[in-house]
Amino acid sequence: MATLVTPTSGKVLIEGLDIKENPIEIRKKIGVISHETYLYTELTAAENLRFFGKMYDTPKLEERIDELIKQVGLTYRKNDRVRTFSRGMKQRLSIARALIHDPPILFLDEPYTGLDQHAIATFDRILGGMNAMDKTRVLISHDIEHGISLCDRAIILTGGNIAHEMTENEISDLLQCRAIYEKHVEERK
Repeated sequence: MATLVTPTSGKVLIEGLDIKENPIEIRKKIGVISHETYLYTELTAAENLRFFGKMYDTPKLEERIDELIKQVGLTYRKNDRVRTFSRGMKQRLSIARALIHDPPILFLDEPYTGLDQHAIATFDRILGGMNAMDKTRVLISHDIEHGISLCDRAIILTGGNIAHEMTENEISDLLQCRAIYEKHVEERK
């Protein structure tokens, strides 16, 4: 769905566009955060964001860079090379990279990798703000408790297919969520 690999089967539409036929247009509409940061380690934090911002023709780029650097708590390291960053700092900068063009859709693949508790709280606050702006977040996580606390809709995928779509009542009951998830994991074995 994030256009990082070409699909071999099936069809996915994002805002009415087929991802196989329109990967460049799709990339303008999405941000991707994963365990891979997609950062250039020889560039500074600001240079990385400037590079990605220019790729997306981000308006008021310098203001956006300052805003995001502040949001992810890296103002004091803005002009330092990324190679000098800890794993958690790189992940926080990766969050800013994914948000630089203010995408309507954000794909999050185990985004908490390498984050300390403070960074997790910061990231959760950013994601919560996306709710207020009516943006879509697609979160892939094995941390059911944390994942469920951030969502208003949850599905379980098995073998690339929707195995279960949780109801609002199921989402509000953490024990029930865990039981449903574990049932589908066991069936997969």
